[in-house]
Amino acid sequence: REVAQKYIGVYGLNIPWAFIRLALASVAHMAVIPLQDVLSLGSEARMNYPSKVGGWWSWRFSAGALTDAVAEQLREMATIYDRLPQNDESE
Repeated sequence: REVAQKYIGVYGLNIPWAFIRLALASVAHMAVIPLQDVLSLGSEARMNYPSKVGGWWSWRFSAGALTDAVAEQLREMATIYDRLPQNDESE
């Protein structure tokens, strides 16, 4: 955890959004962001327990969790890092 915090330069509670920023800022063609990170959820939203048999992938997000504020924050980062879909004027 300490190494991750040093790498991203963020200490405290906003670490998921720092990782989202890193992913979107990368040169990768695609960035996949887990919804649990977007919603800054903890281990209660974990979907995969390698030592546990069954019950994987059962987490669901709550209605209303995707607020306008979350959408705006994602849009702002997607705009900054040129990740929004481009309009194709040729169609």
